[in-house]
Amino acid sequence: MTDMVARLDDWGTPAWIGVMVLGFVIFWPIGLAILAYMLWSGRMGCRARRNASDWQQRVAGKWERKMERWGMQAKAFTPTGNRAFDEYREETLTRLQEEAHEFQSFLDRLRMAKDKGEFEQFMTERRDRPADSGSTPAGPTGGAPSPA
Repeated sequence: MTDMVARLDDWGTPAWIGVMVLGFVIFWPIGLAILAYMLWSGRMGCRARRNASDWQQRVAGKWERKMERWGMQAKAFTPTGNRAFDEYREETLTRLQEEAHEFQSFLDRLRMAKDKGEFEQFMTERRDRPADSGSTPAGPTGGAPSPA
């Protein structure tokens, strides 16, 4: 069962929707159960609300599952018999992982600085905007106030 769920996750939302439609065609409670599972597990959530790190984690998880299915290990390859080469490979992979981590933290700092700048710009514009003290307040319909 978990293999089927992982495979459908690898194929993405269209596969889940196809299975759900097929479930409705076969017997409507099956389709309804699949829909409920998709909503409960968050597989039908709006992608716009997900942040980038969530997306990256999902993609990394999919890649690791594919590597396992193909019989490959992403972090530790089988030794070649040449210890010098194996040590070089391990050092290079470790260095690349550290650089990837540093780059990710750099991108996070850039996003934070951009967000902070945009927020400060908003607050400055809000603070500097002229107060409309000379105009009359609008009525409930948005136009001129109704006569009393």
